[in-house]
Amino acid sequence: MRHLACLIAACAVCLAADEPPSPSLTIYNQNFAVVRQEMPLDLKAGVTSVRVTDITMHLEPDSVILRDPAGKRPVQVLEQNYRADPVSESLLLSLYEGKTIDFLVQRGDKQEVVPGKIIRSGYVPHNSMAMNRYGQQYYQAQMAYSQGEQPIIEIEGKVRFGLPGTPMFPVLADDTVLKPTLQWLLASDKSGPLRAEFSYVSGGLTWEADYNIVAPEKGGAVDLVGWVTMDNQSGKAFENARIKLMAGDVSKIQPGQEGDRAYAFRQAVEVNGAMAPTVTEKAFDEYHLYTLARSTTLHDRETKQVEFVRAGKVATKQVYIYDGAKIDPNRYNGWNLETIRNQAEYGTESNPKIWVMREFSNSEANHLGMPLPRGRVRFYRRNEDGQIEFTGENVIDHTPKDELVRVYTGNAFDLVGERRRTDYKLDLNKHLLDESFEIKVRNHKKEPVDVRVVEHLYRWINWDISVHSDAFKKNDSKTIEFPVTIAPDQEKTITYTAHYTW
Repeated sequence: MRHLACLIAACAVCLAADEPPSPSLTIYNQNFAVVRQEMPLDLKAGVTSVRVTDITMHLEPDSVILRDPAGKRPVQVLEQNYRADPVSESLLLSLYEGKTIDFLVQRGDKQEVVPGKIIRSGYVPHNSMAMNRYGQQYYQAQMAYSQGEQPIIEIEGKVRFGLPGTPMFPVLADDTVLKPTLQWLLASDKSGPLRAEFSYVSGGLTWEADYNIVAPEKGGAVDLVGWVTMDNQSGKAFENARIKLMAGDVSKIQPGQEGDRAYAFRQAVEVNGAMAPTVTEKAFDEYHLYTLARSTTLHDRETKQVEFVRAGKVATKQVYIYDGAKIDPNRYNGWNLETIRNQAEYGTESNPKIWVMREFSNSEANHLGMPLPRGRVRFYRRNEDGQIEFTGENVIDHTPKDELVRVYTGNAFDLVGERRRTDYKLDLNKHLLDESFEIKVRNHKKEPVDVRVVEHLYRWINWDISVHSDAFKKNDSKTIEFPVTIAPDQEKTITYTAHYTW
């Protein structure tokens, strides 16, 4: 294996010279992955020391598994040491604190070698990721320490902050770490070659789904294309890797934060003149596993996209919803039902905006039927000149097959809502409250529209609609909905009275 060296302990180890097989990755959409790779070992009876450097920068050392995949030969890790602080300028400065080294200093158009004594190196001994596991107080102290440190160098009897030039260090020691390193002491009952499986959990790898939906100039039969976007910030390249993507809400304690995600675009692959599926999907435990059909190279700090779903003529429906009660969550945060019931002004502010929603069935009959992982959905519509225009976007959650997908895309321009309370009667002695509302929806379009007028019964848990101008349906224990149709350039008025008892 490339970058895999050996140390001599009780016995010598020799690694197979042939190129190792391709690595395997299972990437989760929560900023981590499981890395698996084959490791050729030539173990001796007794104890062997092995040094491994072909690993990521965000390896979780307590997740390491080394085993015989055939299960015929036990391999015991007696000791594992993980060093994740590769040599750097500041680290070497710290090793020479109190000592004098040479600096290459630029003076005018000449470079001179000037000796300088390192009073303070400015080296921060622990990175933030390593300190996260010890709690917030350690992390804050480490940040404060790192922000206040800078090198102090004594040159020609004077002390200065910062380096005077490029430091020139002596030869590196034999145990210097040039990249993150694992060092094992392995116990084996017999000598001989072994192709072990080496796996671990690593941060710095994630994936997300993105969907582009294009609607025609008129109508709701759309084309849908889904991409998976893989982002590698692990510090390691994976050559010709077999990649799987796990979708679902997997419980994982995250030590760090997700980095920003960049976007790239990639053409779909055409095989034998026909579109071949680039990603296959199957249920796995309580999640869904997506497997890329082709091995691919995922370079460090690279964002790669692969198409995983393409469907045409997907039937969608544009839905208009008017939820007219405007309630400020900051003002009413923490209010209980009794307080809400007795506060006359609660829920009387009006929201004039009518939401535009797009919904479709994720079913085989609708040319889909594949579990859709969580991701961003962008909507486009073709203009009369044939060009597509962006019409909104939002995020969908993990959606199983045969479930309805509904996405908010914005507010309608030519539809306006108005809601006002017309009566409020509270009788504390009789334990009842009557509240009446008038709702108006105006349509300024050239065609009729269907609007779902949603009302929330927020005063108390016991209620009924004693008077209503239009038919309604009960969505849940606190929500009703009036489905209405408004003619072009017309206004529809809905009235109702809610009767509460307690």
